Amino acid sequence: MSPQPRVLPADPSPVTDAESVLLAGHDVPLGRYTTVRRLLPQRPRRMVGAWCFVDAFGPEDVSGRPGMQVAPHPHCGLQTVTWLVEGQIVHRDSVGHDQAIRPGQLNLMTSGRGISHSEMSPADHPPTMHGLQLWIALPDSARGTAPRFEHHAELPQVALQGGRATVVVGAYAGVHSPAQVHSPLLALELGTDASAPLRLELDPAFEHGVLVLTGAATVDGLALEPGSLLYVPPGSRLLEVTSGQPARLFVIGGEPFEEPLVMWWNFVARTHEEVVQAREEWEHGDRFGVVRCDAERLPAPALPSVRLKARDRHGASLPA
Repeated sequence: MSPQPRVLPADPSPVTDAESVLLAGHDVPLGRYTTVRRLLPQRPRRMVGAWCFVDAFGPEDVSGRPGMQVAPHPHCGLQTVTWLVEGQIVHRDSVGHDQAIRPGQLNLMTSGRGISHSEMSPADHPPTMHGLQLWIALPDSARGTAPRFEHHAELPQVALQGGRATVVVGAYAGVHSPAQVHSPLLALELGTDASAPLRLELDPAFEHGVLVLTGAATVDGLALEPGSLLYVPPGSRLLEVTSGQPARLFVIGGEPFEEPLVMWWNFVARTHEEVVQAREEWEHGDRFGVVRCDAERLPAPALPSVRLKARDRHGASLPA
């Protein structure tokens, strides 16, 4: 079991890798109809392994409403992971994929040097929308690759005392996800049955993040509900999860990502100049391709008046 987690006050300072902390998320509007709960990045903890962005959305009643309507927009330098608990979203991208995603299925898009996509609830969507959108920062060796898309309708599961684990990314207990990633990573959906504590063995070389999707659970002695992320530092070997009723949790992990990043809008880069070029090519070039859908593509926001700085995984800015 990891050391007793610390609950951070509002607007906390960055934390060290030696302590577990509970990070409260904040609400962010996404598109015209959706509000998400942003769990990463935050000031005290920008990344968990190469996981550099986590948005949780719902559960939201979208009956009689459009649901998610995110028009075509660009990405570079990252992979996107879409994971649904309820609902349906249709992914369309500039490589030519048109893929519906449903609960328990994995959409993994690798932007590489550049891709664009849209994420839309279909007209006949289910009444509830609930899920996660996550980003994985690509290492320098992979961020210039050609864009690609993977859809995995079935994922392996591992039976655990007190529940089960779906292996979304990486490997657990000798079971491997088919998803292709470019750094040592893990993503699991856990389901507890409340019959006994669920004991999850951890790779001590990884740092981890834990969030609740449905229900509530106590994780390493800390009450955890939807809307927050528990950060668990490297060196931890075990998580104990207890719940008075069945609950669903999501666990991310990975080796600490040491490459500094510049994150702005939908781009993960290394320098200010790379972001400027990506924005210019989205506005006026053909680097990101065209998404075939009815929605007009999103314009890029204006760049800030100051130079964008590369930051390490702790949030410290680095010399230009």
